[in-house]
Amino acid sequence: MATIPRRRVPRGFKTAKRSEIPTGRNGKHKSIVTQILSDLEGLEGGLCLKIPLSELPDTKVNIRSALNRATHKLHKPVATATDDLFLYVWNS
Repeated sequence: MATIPRRRVPRGFKTAKRSEIPTGRNGKHKSIVTQILSDLEGLEGGLCLKIPLSELPDTKVNIRSALNRATHKLHKPVATATDDLFLYVWNS
């Protein structure tokens, strides 16, 4: 049996080597979440971080979600609460 030669089909997009592609993701909340996690490291028991909502780069809901994803990934138990002015975060 003769093999049929493959035809090169032109691509609509350019190509790149996988080794040249950056891996990982730096989301838009990375800096605030990293700062919160860093501050939690040295936090004494019974204390919490009191973060003004006006200083957050996004809504409290989005920051809490990003923090929740990060702490679950790190297997770090953290609790949060909010009121009208502050986001409270502590090690649980």
